[in-house]
Amino acid sequence: MYLIVGLGNPGREYVGTRHNIGFEVVDALCSKHDIKLSKEKFRAVFGDGIIAGEKVIVAKPQTYMNLSGESVREIADWYKIDSEHIIVIYDDISLPTGKLRVREKGSAGGHNGIKNIIYQLQTDVFPRIKVGTGMPDNPDYDIKDYVLGKFSKEETEILIKTAVRAVLATEEIIANDAKSAMNKYNG
Repeated sequence: MYLIVGLGNPGREYVGTRHNIGFEVVDALCSKHDIKLSKEKFRAVFGDGIIAGEKVIVAKPQTYMNLSGESVREIADWYKIDSEHIIVIYDDISLPTGKLRVREKGSAGGHNGIKNIIYQLQTDVFPRIKVGTGMPDNPDYDIKDYVLGKFSKEETEILIKTAVRAVLATEEIIANDAKSAMNKYNG
């Protein structure tokens, strides 16, 4: 069994923001696999289905980004899912807009949602899919304002294609492994 988690913030005011790209990818994945996020428990909205022949739980924590790990840990504990089978999809401002980076493990890299997941799981060994949202042009720009900002029309067009690739990368991790997904989708 796999747990697929898209990171973001709950609430209409955060829809379409850079920080919510994980939610957007999870929505695309659920749409493709006819998974309904209709359950509410573990401080998340979630659903279950089958992807690449494996049972999956797909979740969007409702704790706000910085406490995402609390929800992830509760789901993983309840369903007895090993960290190696927890796939986390989230935004990364250090990557150019639209670039994907799949990793098997690693540090939080300054991302507070990932930092909290690592803290709650007591490990950094879980596959993740980083979706590049780019850096602000102005070095004095407030990062919080930037990640909570909306995408431009041009960025949205790029990210629609990226979401499709992120869905394929998620499927590849489940069907084969993170190394295979890294070889096919990084870059």
